[in-house]
Amino acid sequence: MSVIYGERIRLRAVEREDVKKFCIWVNDPEVTRHLALYLPLSTVDEENWFDSLSKRDQSEKPLAIEIRDGDGWKLIGNCGVFGIDTVSRLGELGIMIGEKDEWNKGYGTETMTLLLRHCFETLNLNRVYLHVYAENLRGKRAYEKAGFVEEGRLREAIYKRGKYDDVVVMSVLRSEWNLRKKE
Repeated sequence: MSVIYGERIRLRAVEREDVKKFCIWVNDPEVTRHLALYLPLSTVDEENWFDSLSKRDQSEKPLAIEIRDGDGWKLIGNCGVFGIDTVSRLGELGIMIGEKDEWNKGYGTETMTLLLRHCFETLNLNRVYLHVYAENLRGKRAYEKAGFVEEGRLREAIYKRGKYDDVVVMSVLRSEWNLRKKE
């Protein structure tokens, strides 16, 4: 896959040198507050994760999220498509914006929009979905702006930070994506 360019960001393959920054992010409680991660991860854990990527199908490898930084690019997070079902033509999306000084700037929405384009126009999926914790209002808004609609709620399905929270299932269908493209 080549690099996927948006207006302000680009999505590229994850490289070994990204692991050091990922390790910082996955050990920051603010960054992982709305992620399934809940235990500390070592550099070795992250390096082992990176080494395991070579065994994944090309379409399910994570992508680095970068923004313009002068003449270069700045790594701010990662994202990807996983759990692709080639019969039902569906896949699940995930995202982590690790650079906290880049939060609330619309990069999550732009990333999800680029991922949707990739899913529908490159991977030929029909349905793309994600899970978001009900208390993650910022994430939910970003997904809605990208075109996701709530389709269900898993009540008290996650236990984190001493309490249970609902998990909201959101999705976009190819037909909805095509309508948004025409607008």
